[in-house]
Amino acid sequence: MFAATSRYAHVPTAVLRLPDGRQVTYVRRRLPPDPDTLTTLSVHTVAPGERLDHIAARELGDPAQAWRIADAHRVLDPRTLTRPPGRRLRITLPAGLPQGGSALDTGGGLGG
Repeated sequence: MFAATSRYAHVPTAVLRLPDGRQVTYVRRRLPPDPDTLTTLSVHTVAPGERLDHIAARELGDPAQAWRIADAHRVLDPRTLTRPPGRRLRITLPAGLPQGGSALDTGGGLGG
């Protein structure tokens, strides 16, 4: 139903049966993962005027992967991730891949 790189790729579907007998398939709610369980690949320092999709394109090779950066930080509005300039963002593997810690082995924590 979704591309393998979509945030919805592994979200289960369900079927709603309408009173007239029709069936509607829908995607169940996606719950973001606990950021502490995600493996850090790199850290990006936000430059003035940067957008999350541009950071995803540079760091992950695909602007549509901005959701992965948002998943690594506990925010309600992903646009806040690029403010203020100088903020450090974790770039992580998606949930379900090697869990926790850092592929960088830096030993330091990052606020999110």
